[in-house]
Amino acid sequence: MDTHYDLIVIGSGPGGASLAQALAPTGRRILILERGGYLPREEANWSAKAVFVDGRYQADETWIARDGREFHPQLHYYVGGNSKVYGAALFRLRERDFEAVRHKDGVSPAWPLSYADFAPWYDAAEALFHVHGRRGEDPLDPGATPYPFVPVRHEPKVQELSDRLSGIGLHPFHLPLGIRLDQKEDGFATPTSTCMRCSFFDGFPCLLNGKADAQVMCVDPMLAAHDNVTLLTGAYAERLDTDDSGRRITGVQVTRDGRQEHYTAGTVVVACGALSSALLLLRSANDAHPNGLANGSGLVGRNYMRHEMSIVMAVMKEANDTVFQKTLALSDYYFGTDEWGDADGPWPLGLIQMCATSHAEQIKGEAPLGALMQHLPDMPFEELARHSMDFWLQAEDLPRLDNRVYYQGDQVHLDLTPTSPEALDRLKAKLKHILSEIGWPAMLVDRSLYLGKDIPLAGTAHQAGTCRFGIDPAQSVLDLDCRAHEVDNLYVTDASFFPSIGAVNPTLTIIANALRVANVLKARL
Repeated sequence: MDTHYDLIVIGSGPGGASLAQALAPTGRRILILERGGYLPREEANWSAKAVFVDGRYQADETWIARDGREFHPQLHYYVGGNSKVYGAALFRLRERDFEAVRHKDGVSPAWPLSYADFAPWYDAAEALFHVHGRRGEDPLDPGATPYPFVPVRHEPKVQELSDRLSGIGLHPFHLPLGIRLDQKEDGFATPTSTCMRCSFFDGFPCLLNGKADAQVMCVDPMLAAHDNVTLLTGAYAERLDTDDSGRRITGVQVTRDGRQEHYTAGTVVVACGALSSALLLLRSANDAHPNGLANGSGLVGRNYMRHEMSIVMAVMKEANDTVFQKTLALSDYYFGTDEWGDADGPWPLGLIQMCATSHAEQIKGEAPLGALMQHLPDMPFEELARHSMDFWLQAEDLPRLDNRVYYQGDQVHLDLTPTSPEALDRLKAKLKHILSEIGWPAMLVDRSLYLGKDIPLAGTAHQAGTCRFGIDPAQSVLDLDCRAHEVDNLYVTDASFFPSIGAVNPTLTIIANALRVANVLKARL
């Protein structure tokens, strides 16, 4: 077996798969190493108990928190990475997110590149992942070209919510969704659609492959069309080896089926997710890189970000019969409100978006009976789910040096201190206020508070920032092309490169950047 390739890509999530599919037409020999296998398509894909209560598809790992507690990180090692269970909300960062933004608790640093540098790659990313939306609705959306697909239509209750929010002067908009839904402007889907608009969306694998994830949109079509691309599953990249100078990767040490294997390539791209990519670099320490590969700055694993997030059920008097609920968002409070500020102006709050419908088993498994039932003693979980409208709230998480992932011996540690808790609390208050103002008073049940003491740390859905890019090698790990400052043939294309995270979901920016870096690598390969 020939073990030398032109390019090795480690990780098949959005950052790795998007880059590989862009380079596949070059004819160069490409090897994709994926730690997991294909996520099984099975009935349990749509079981709230299996997915959320039993954690059927989560990695079987135990990490250590700053206070010494053990927790299980919600990572998913499959072809397609965490995108197999993501909510497919594909936003562009706001143009102002690329600049320094002052928050009540600190400053979100400016990026070394501007929105204009990413704009054409955002266009390409939206086309690649079948993003549905409508330009002009979101006042902060910087996109200038139409979305490639019309927005996913609101169901009646969500449309009523949108109308009522507009009626009080707000600007609700159709959530930009990556979804395989060939929907006409009148709202009806054609027979070629794979999405059936079910209630099993956020956090669930899609049994029908209707979600636009990295496996479905990149890996499978690429393998079918290009015999120069090889995917190895069950292939855990243990470490990267370098030459004596430390300037070039000479090989990738892999464990597969209990055997040690060694692969080489002219160029290596790491895209394991911000946490796992940093860990790979740290365990690749050698004489030339004693503190971890490409870690002369000491920043590998540091500045970890993942948003301040809450899943909120608004439990209302009237039943909500919406099936596919994740179609609406609100950015009016993204950069703040006048009543929360001072002489420097309002402080940013964040984004409100709807999320998939809560299921009774999901609520029952997540929420201690006593805590919920003291408020709703006569409402069984089925009724609680039926009367709820569900929202995902997120505020920007600021980078901190001491928020980091690292090893002590062979044990992974993750230290995390919240950076914008007040912003998230005020965003929840805003949601409660506007629901009351539109005549839909609701009791807000913060599901994320009932999930158990480990969830705030274990939730790794929006991981970013552990190998930030920049101009100064002393202040960054990667250069502007996402190549390691200290290693000539090493690139990182997941969200590790983010200097800040904004308050929108990061996946579209990961994809856009991967396509941008792929364009750089075309000349190199």
